[in-house]
Amino acid sequence: MGAAVYGLSTQDTEYQSEAVQRLHLPFPLLSDARLDFARALRLPTFTFAGFELIKRLTLIARAGRIEEVLYPVFPSDGDAERVIERLTNKD
Repeated sequence: MGAAVYGLSTQDTEYQSEAVQRLHLPFPLLSDARLDFARALRLPTFTFAGFELIKRLTLIARAGRIEEVLYPVFPSDGDAERVIERLTNKD
């Protein structure tokens, strides 16, 4: 489909590298440890165990422009089908 997939989290790069290996993720994780990206886009966050985390959501972007936001994502592994549907139905 010509799409690139990335994960974004507020954990640091070291934690993310370990998580990619442990979870066998088929995509890279990008760090927003200072929450610059999350705050700039006003992404929904929550606090757990003293850490501010980004709620699960999907951004579909094309040519550097966000075209669609899928939120909330539930169940947490259930968004792939919605994304594939939207990508295959776009011109």
